[in-house]
Amino acid sequence: MSTTTAPNEPAQRLRTRRPLRPATVAKNLGALLLALVFVFPVYWMFSSALKPNSEILTKDPVFVFTPTLDNFTKATGVENFWNYVTNSLVVTVGAVLLALLVALAASFAIARMKFRGRKGLVLGVMMAQMAPWEVMVIAMYMIVRDAEMLNSIGVLTAIYFVMVLPFTIWTLRGFIAAVPVTLEEAAQIDGCTRGQAFRKVIFPLLAPGLMSTSLFGFITAWNEFAMVLILNKDKTAQTLPLWLTEFKTAFGNDWGATMAASSIFAIPVLVIFIFLQRKAVGGMTAGAVKG
Repeated sequence: MSTTTAPNEPAQRLRTRRPLRPATVAKNLGALLLALVFVFPVYWMFSSALKPNSEILTKDPVFVFTPTLDNFTKATGVENFWNYVTNSLVVTVGAVLLALLVALAASFAIARMKFRGRKGLVLGVMMAQMAPWEVMVIAMYMIVRDAEMLNSIGVLTAIYFVMVLPFTIWTLRGFIAAVPVTLEEAAQIDGCTRGQAFRKVIFPLLAPGLMSTSLFGFITAWNEFAMVLILNKDKTAQTLPLWLTEFKTAFGNDWGATMAASSIFAIPVLVIFIFLQRKAVGGMTAGAVKG
C-alpha cells in the first residue's frame, strides 16, 4: 500500500514578486516628488531655526551646519511668552470643546429628527461655513467695544467657538447620517432610551468624525490672527500668532528667532495630528457589534 506525502502548503503559497509596471513606477515617483514639495518648506523652517544667523541669510543655501539653540532661547525669552501660550491653549481648547458639545446635539437633531425649519437650519449652517469671517472683524470690534469687553479671553473664545461651529455641525451630521438607524432601533428594542442608544451605540461610531472635526477646529482657532489682532491690544491678552510678529529689530527681521518661533508654534498641531490620526482608525468600528 503506497502512501503519498502532502505537498508543502507554505511553499505552494509563495508567490514570485511581479515586476513593477512603468505606470506604477511613474505614479510612485510623482507621489514622492509631491511629498518632497510639501515637506521641504517644513524641513527648511526647522533647519533654519537651528542655524546660526550668519548661515541663514547667505547667497548659497547651507545644508550642513552645527546646530544651535540660540534662536529658540530668543524666541521663548520674549516678554509675556507664557501669557501667549496660556491664552492660545485656553481659547483654542475652549472653543473646540464647546463646538463639539453643541454640534453633537445639533447634528443629531438635523440627521435624525424631522421638524419645521430643518432645511432652513441646514442652509444657515452652510451659509455660515462659507462666509469669510474677515469681513466681520469691524462689526465684531464695534460690538465688543460698545460692550466694553475688549482684551477679553472669554470673548475671544466665544468668537472662535462661533467660527468653528458650522463646520463641526456639518461634518458630524454626515457621520451621524452614515450610522444605520437599525442599530439605534435595536438598542431601543433592548430597553435603551433614545439618549442611551445615542451614548452607547452612535457615539462610539462617531470617533473618526470627532477626531477630524476637533483637529480642524484646533487648527482654525490656533492659527487665527485677525480677530485677536483687532480685539485684544493688550499683550497680556494676546495669543501665539501675534507672538510671531515680535522678532523685528532696527536692522530688519530676526529670521532665526522667527523660524524658531514658527517651529514651536507648529509643533502642537503636528503632535495632535499624529495622535488623532492613530485614534481615528480605532474608533471606526467601536460599538458596531453588540456583545
